Amino acid sequence: MTWQAIDYDTRGHVGIVTLNRPEKLNAISGDLRADVHAAFALAQEDDNIRAVILTGAGRGFCSGADLTGQVPPPEASQNARLDEMSWVGRWAKLFHDFDKPLIGAINGVCAGAGMSAALGCDVRIGSEHARFKTTFVERSLSPDSGMSWLLPRIVGYADAADLILTSRMVLADEAKSLGLLNRLVAHDDLLDAALAYAQEITRWPPLAVRTAKKVLQTNFESDLDTALKYESVGLSFARRATNDVKESRASFLEKRKGVYTGT
Repeated sequence: MTWQAIDYDTRGHVGIVTLNRPEKLNAISGDLRADVHAAFALAQEDDNIRAVILTGAGRGFCSGADLTGQVPPPEASQNARLDEMSWVGRWAKLFHDFDKPLIGAINGVCAGAGMSAALGCDVRIGSEHARFKTTFVERSLSPDSGMSWLLPRIVGYADAADLILTSRMVLADEAKSLGLLNRLVAHDDLLDAALAYAQEITRWPPLAVRTAKKVLQTNFESDLDTALKYESVGLSFARRATNDVKESRASFLEKRKGVYTGT
């Protein structure tokens, strides 16, 4: 497949999506949006891919919507014009609804909808160059792209209000203390660290991993009774990989690493 604004690579069971407009700090253009949606669909349908890393080329992770290009024409179809979410809502749903583990390798600035993309990852590993900025009020906007939902769930309401209402820059050390970053590594080691982390995940039964993510997301705001019921549903999904269930037991009894196929 030919990519206009990203690179898509695979390393074993890991897909790597690299936003590739470094001269614009990987600002979100129409081409970049289309490429990212296509790459995630490709990774979703490929059973060999068990986790995805999202990162950026050059100095930025993603600086948000590209405000320097031409204003795109209105969407042509009636369905598109009646879409209440518009592209920013679809952008947020793309990351949140992706049911394989998604690791953000945060190499530089994350701002606006680019910060929302980072927040949509399950785990964020950043370098000392990582920095976060909500940006919206500076543009006379309220938060979009899922930020008002994602940010308080990660850092809590008061810190989310602080970051959104002041639009201040958060550098890497503070981002780690707030929970915007789960791990902080040297910049030159960032991709290797993200790959090593992804590979920790991909060595386990893939259907169980995908179901575990789905159960976590579903039960995050559930009451206990509902959560326990959905855990039972999740167990039935995970155990559909009958060969992996047998391999898990056999590798445990034989004191060896399991070899899992997702079947």
